[in-house]
Order: sequence, then C-alpha cells, then structure tokens
Amino acid sequence: MNRFIRGFGYAGKGIVFAFSEQLNPKIHALVAIIVIAAGFYFHITSLEWLAIVIAIGLVMTSELINTALEYVVDLVSPEHKPLAGKIKDIAAAAVLMAAITAAVVGVVVFGKYLG
Repeated sequence: MNRFIRGFGYAGKGIVFAFSEQLNPKIHALVAIIVIAAGFYFHITSLEWLAIVIAIGLVMTSELINTALEYVVDLVSPEHKPLAGKIKDIAAAAVLMAAITAAVVGVVVFGKYLG
C-alpha cells in the first residue's frame, strides 16, 4: 500500500516538474482556468461540464506525454537525428490534435451562450 501511495507523490512531482520547466503546460492550464471560469459564468449543464472536463484532461494528458517523450528522445539521442525529430514532431502533433478537439468541444458547448 505504501508503494501505491508513493506513486501519487511521484506523479505529483512529475506534474510540478512539467509545469515548472515547460511553457506549454502553463499555457494549457491558463486556457483551462479561463474555460472553467466561463463554465461557471454561463452555468453550463452537467453534460457540458463533462465534455469540458474530458477535453481539458485530454489536452493536459497529451501535453504531459509529449513532454515525457521529448525528454526521453533527448536522453537517448542528444545529437540531432532526423528520426528523433520525427518522434518529437509526432508527439507535438498529438497535443495539437487534442487541442483542436478541445476547441471544437468549446465551440459546441459555449456557442449557444455566445450566439
């Protein structure tokens, strides 16, 4: 049980590290705070909250995975290699896809309140 509980500590350290060392997670977090504030302001429904929370989780999770992959690539390939660049580009593309998906969710949820 102690190992299980320690796992939360390691995960927390990973989140703190990613947010303290990288700009993109900070930007995504700021956007998430704005979206959450808008949700409270417009009194969105429970189902809309669910969509927003899933979208935010998708973006934040993909950003953390992207950050981890970038560090792994830098560790195993400190010199510039085309394949290492492709790996980083594909991981970044995953974040972009998640962000586009989240933006679509935002338009669907908030469109009726803004229109």
